[in-house]
Amino acid sequence: MDNVPVEKVDIMLFAGKWYSLYSIPTFTDKHWRQTIETYVIHPDGYYAVFTNYKIVGESKQKYIRSKLFVVRGSRNSRFKAQRIWPLKTDYWVIEIAEDYSYMVVGHPKYKHLSILSRKPDVDAELLREIVARCKKKGYDTTQLVSQEHKQSLPVSALVAV
Repeated sequence: MDNVPVEKVDIMLFAGKWYSLYSIPTFTDKHWRQTIETYVIHPDGYYAVFTNYKIVGESKQKYIRSKLFVVRGSRNSRFKAQRIWPLKTDYWVIEIAEDYSYMVVGHPKYKHLSILSRKPDVDAELLREIVARCKKKGYDTTQLVSQEHKQSLPVSALVAV
């Protein structure tokens, strides 16, 4: 299984609220939990991303605004994410449900992985299947971290040994 973006993403269906369920975090979000991202189409042609999260061990909700730019010619499946100007990082949609109920965001060099859903949880069996596919694509799924929404499963229950 190759680590490649999906063929096409519908810009309108992609917009809206996404719960980050599990991730291989980056250095900027490794202490974030209960992360919720909302993608809003900006008139200037990018997504304004509004992210709410909590820091591990803290109860106060935090917030950051960032941008997501479509890579031309990618049929909206490859983006450049920008949390801190002028730095941009690859953001590939490597799996998306037909009904846009969940998606998986990856990176060409396997640096980051996020499993996102429209709801704060998904069926446990579906989650195991998603994780298994990510492992086949080359991601180190043992590095997944739960975002601790609702009754999240421990990572060890998702990763086949």
